[in-house]
Parts: sequence; C-alpha cells; structure tokens
Amino acid sequence: MSEWLVLSIAMAAACAVVLTITLINNRRIGDDDDPTETPDVIEYMTMMIGVVYAIVLGLAIAGVWEARSAAQESVRQEAQALHEVDVRSEVYPAEVRGRIRTDVNAYVTYVIDTEWKHMADHGDLTDKGTQLLTQVRRDVTDYQPKTDHEGQAYQPLVDQVAAADDARGARGQSAGATMPGVVWFGLITGALVTVGLIFTLQIRRSPSELLLAGLFSALIAFLLFLIWDFDSPFGRGIAATAAPFLDLFPGV
Repeated sequence: MSEWLVLSIAMAAACAVVLTITLINNRRIGDDDDPTETPDVIEYMTMMIGVVYAIVLGLAIAGVWEARSAAQESVRQEAQALHEVDVRSEVYPAEVRGRIRTDVNAYVTYVIDTEWKHMADHGDLTDKGTQLLTQVRRDVTDYQPKTDHEGQAYQPLVDQVAAADDARGARGQSAGATMPGVVWFGLITGALVTVGLIFTLQIRRSPSELLLAGLFSALIAFLLFLIWDFDSPFGRGIAATAAPFLDLFPGV
C-alpha cells in the first residue's frame, strides 16, 4: 500500500473519529447546558499541553530528519571514496588497474541493484556486499608498488578504501528505524490526549468549530505520518537515494 494512501486514510480516519465523537456528545447535552461555563484552568491546561506536544513533535521531526540527512551523507562519502579509488588507480599497471576498477564497479552495481532493496526490507547490510568491498581492499593492499609514483599513490588508495568501509558501516547503522518504541508510544499517546482535550472546551456543531476540529486532527495525523516516513531513511517514500553512486559511476 502506498505511503500517501496510508496518510490519506489516517487523516480521514482522524477527522471522522473526532467529528463523530463531537456530534454524539452534542446529542447528549441537555438544553440547560451553558458552554460559557468552561473553567479558565481547563483552557490554560489545554493550551499548555498543546504547546508541550508541539515541542515534542518538532523535536521528533528534527531528529528523524537529521538521521535521514546523515544517512544520505554516508552514501555520498562512500560513493566519493570509491570514485577516488577508481580514479587514483590510474597510475597502476593496466592489469592491476583493470582488476581494481572491475571490482569497484561490481560492488557499486551490487549496492544499487540488490543491497539497497535489502536495506529497505530488512534494515541491515548483506554479507555479499561486505565480501565485494573486501575484494576491493585486497586488490589495493596486495599490490606492491614498483615505482616511486606508484608508491606515492598506494597509501592514499588504502585510505580511500578505509573511508569507503567506514561510510558503509555508517550506512548500515542508518538502515533501520531510528525512533525507539517508547518514543512512538509517547507520540501516539500525546496525540490522543491533545486531540481529546478539545472536547473539554465543549465544542459545538457549528461549521467553523467542526472544520477546525477536523483540520486539527488531520494536522496531527499528518505530522505523525511525516515522522514515520522519515524514521526509515532508506525504506520509505522520502528516503535517502543512491544518486551519489549513479552520479559518480554513470556506467554502472
């Protein structure tokens, strides 16, 4: 099911529940009820709870967005390091250079075609990807430079392979969900409390009040959906992409 379809259903359901409860409550109110008798302390508490929950939502959105940005940055660093290996191997003999570039392309192809989907589905890396990167490292480290020029290029190549391995590890750590379950419990409970408090203000069936209640509940549903969508940097709609690999290795 599409994430946007899930969002539409969630927002529509939130509006429907709030409006249904509002209409049912109004049918049970007697003719002698006075809506102006809402205590000031309840209005103050409702406002403060709304403010606190807005801060929590803002922090949650900022946290998952930062995690997504970090995941995208790790992809960029990994692709850039492998690109440097591919380019700097130019000083090596044709046989060695060809082997390094072939193994780098094989790793990049595997990451884009296979490992990316595995990360989205399972939230971790694959052993095959680790083996392919290990082969690239072996290609670089096993060669013994025969000239000063090759010797000067050797250590930077080793460093770039290490940088790619480090970025790959960071990508693996970002592959799963970033929000703990207890945080989700707090967010959902806070949403229920915040939306439920609008009934303490004795909301009526006037079109303006019903519209505001529906929009408010839909907004809460949208913000929760936004956090959920960002929570898996590689697995959902607004996810980190493999664009750095595709940009630096257009032939893959």
